[in-house]
Amino acid sequence: MDKQPSSRSCFVCGRQNDFSLKMNWYNDHEAQQIKGEVVVPDQYNGYPGFVHGGIVATILDETSGRAVMLDGDINSLFVTTHLEVKYRRPTPTGQPLTAVGWVLRQDKNRARVAGEIRLADGTVTASCKAIVMRAPQKYLEAWNWQDEAPFWKVYED
Repeated sequence: MDKQPSSRSCFVCGRQNDFSLKMNWYNDHEAQQIKGEVVVPDQYNGYPGFVHGGIVATILDETSGRAVMLDGDINSLFVTTHLEVKYRRPTPTGQPLTAVGWVLRQDKNRARVAGEIRLADGTVTASCKAIVMRAPQKYLEAWNWQDEAPFWKVYED
């Protein structure tokens, strides 16, 4: 499986963000999914021992949205326009979790994607469906993407 790029400042993958979950994702071409591993520290709990629902949604948002890069186009920068999360059971902190994302359908500028968070035994704690769209050029310019782009790359573990 080939590794997807990360940024330097993102809350979920940012390598230079002290608060980042520092997740990595890998393309599983055979399964047509991306997969990422994470252990969420207790500082991101909602109740002691359980990941805050907003953090669960954040992991699902990032993972499902990254599924559009499964084709290898690492500059396919999409943004979420709709996210629907289903919380199936509490997601524990301090334990290995696997986040899985896949594309349901996609065209040039828009995609319907889905994702899950799974415990080590495969139990799904939360799932999502989302709609993502290609980031308009005016937003890339407003975000100073040209300055950030050199840091959007595959980092060694």
